[in-house]
Amino acid sequence: MEIKSVSPILSVVDLARSIEFYRHALGFDLAWSWGEPPDIAAVCRDGVEITLTQRPGAKPAGASHLYLGVSDIDDCYAALVGAGAAIVVPIDDRPYGMRDFRIADPSGNELSIGQSIAGDDAI
Repeated sequence: MEIKSVSPILSVVDLARSIEFYRHALGFDLAWSWGEPPDIAAVCRDGVEITLTQRPGAKPAGASHLYLGVSDIDDCYAALVGAGAAIVVPIDDRPYGMRDFRIADPSGNELSIGQSIAGDDAI
């Protein structure tokens, strides 16, 4: 067996607002949405897919935490600050070998974003 991908599912309070955040602040594209009105959707960027759901009975909104490995961490941080993202933990070099920071989406789900200090593009 080979695992080809992982697609986390995040519960959100307001699906439309969450889609806008992931598109505007993080540069994701809307891949699909389902329901009338939509209660589940996915955003994609660079081979990464994140599903957002506002369904009754879903896990509590804001209960998730993801770690995204990126390149150009300082540019990423500056862009998110410029976009008004809620910074939970400011950027810094960490003793575990990563330069990273943490933001929160509009529902309180947290995204840690980091790059290896050794120069690798991702974790």
